Amino acid sequence: MSEMVAPERYRSLGELLRDALLTFKSEIALVEASRKKEKSAYTYADFSREAMKVARQLEEAGIGAGDRVAVLMSNQPRWLISAYAAMYRGCVLVPLDYKLEAPEQAALLAHAKPQALFVEYPIYRLFGEGDIDVPFTVVSEAPASEDLGAARRYEDFLEGNDGDATAPAFVQREREDVAAIVYSSGTGGQPKGCMLTNDAYLEQYRGLGSLFPMTTGDRYFSILPTNHAIDFMVGFVGPICGGAAIIHQRSLRPEFINWTMKEYGVTHMAVVPLILEAFERRIRERLDETKPTTRGFLEVLTSFNQLLTDRKPNHDISRRLLKPVHDAFGGHLKMIFCGGAFTDQARAEFFYRLGIPVVIGYGLTEACTVATVNDLKPFRGDSVGKAVDGVEIRIDTPTGQGIGQVLVKGRTLMKGYLDDDEQTAESIKDGWLQTGDLGWLDASGHLHLVGRSKNMIVTAGGKNVYPEDIEQKFEGLPCDELAVFATNFIWPGGDLEDELLVAVYRGEDGDDEALRSELAQRNHRLPDFKRVGGLVRWDEDFPRTASMKLKRGVLADMLRENLERAAIRPL
Repeated sequence: MSEMVAPERYRSLGELLRDALLTFKSEIALVEASRKKEKSAYTYADFSREAMKVARQLEEAGIGAGDRVAVLMSNQPRWLISAYAAMYRGCVLVPLDYKLEAPEQAALLAHAKPQALFVEYPIYRLFGEGDIDVPFTVVSEAPASEDLGAARRYEDFLEGNDGDATAPAFVQREREDVAAIVYSSGTGGQPKGCMLTNDAYLEQYRGLGSLFPMTTGDRYFSILPTNHAIDFMVGFVGPICGGAAIIHQRSLRPEFINWTMKEYGVTHMAVVPLILEAFERRIRERLDETKPTTRGFLEVLTSFNQLLTDRKPNHDISRRLLKPVHDAFGGHLKMIFCGGAFTDQARAEFFYRLGIPVVIGYGLTEACTVATVNDLKPFRGDSVGKAVDGVEIRIDTPTGQGIGQVLVKGRTLMKGYLDDDEQTAESIKDGWLQTGDLGWLDASGHLHLVGRSKNMIVTAGGKNVYPEDIEQKFEGLPCDELAVFATNFIWPGGDLEDELLVAVYRGEDGDDEALRSELAQRNHRLPDFKRVGGLVRWDEDFPRTASMKLKRGVLADMLRENLERAAIRPL
């Protein structure tokens, strides 16, 4: 077992990864499975060799220091290989969400203006003519017969034995240089590209790595999209710098997730609460199928395990006591990182009692990955943990109950939003990130979240949903005015798990049924996480500026003062 490569002596993320690939060159780095078959496997030396072929193409195209390189792929080894090749050349990485629709992806590409784009063919073919204006576009997995026009085929980079070719030049960057531009999830309003420096990533890795190091023999299962801040850090940087293996599975249907965990003995994974809920449901369904005596015996063992691991987790003890449960997850799972949305306390405690610790954290893209995390010393499911080393947390203008806006400060904060000084100034004041989240700190420094002051929701799947974005889908409905809100923006302090989007409308008597019918039809055409869940009637004119822009905060205040949450009528 080798120790992780320490980040303190490095000037850039590319330099750190370069040394890690050399340090662990004989270990398995990447494994790609498709359904129940292994598609490819790379040692660290293989990883480096493939990345150098890609980096050489970037060099020949004149792409280097400070140039932006976008990656638009699903989870697979080529995502990491392309990203590392870009960092090796001193480029600024632009990871994009492959789950967004093509027009949304095109809008982000237009905003980021990358000099290069690495994209999968199934994604590339959804773009219309003229949607991609990137000088150097590389398409992976395109049929050999496909005419890609000016774009290049990724596979052409890999042909032939170029072992004697001159290695591409490594381009060093400094800590203060931007390493990546990461877009906050969701597409409401102006795109928000967070400029994160090398120092931010190196500091984040130092803080997290000291708490949860991955080492040779560990196997991380990459389920969350790698453009997601959590998976980029704990599913790319963390494993590679510790000599661990990263497992990708092309099909994320439950039976293939289960096969992958067993086949490769997965030790770590990161999920959003929606996936954690599915895991719990699967366990409980299996327990319901067992005999009452068996369930009773398992409950005794669970209580005994809880007693023995009260102060800190012990995987070996838990696996011996609760072998059938652990075998269902492959038999080697040590911990699950969970973030991106509110994590239910009872669910986290359920898993800990079974000997599978859930590491709960709180963070924002603007703060690199996480600002607080539960260090499991001891495990606590009632909070989102304490500030990561090097990060400060402060509660702004707390109420008598100690509740106020959560402010974050530290070297992991973004440099600012790309090409948006105004939004940057609003988000970072005197060095403190204004998160828009409401919370309080207990005596031990653990942060407890109670709601959000910003008008947005975070779904159980970890997506930020902006109500202003949804409003556009309901233009022309039979009412005088309509605005979409997050319920906790109007009525703070509600249950985060039950947070909804609600449509507030003003109309004539008798319009309600026609409105409800047409809204329901349009609602059904939206993705689940973007659907409105309730209606609120308001009889007064909406407050607006001289230019007729809705005064959203003023309207929310009016609703809060005059209506209770019970005024919401479910759709």
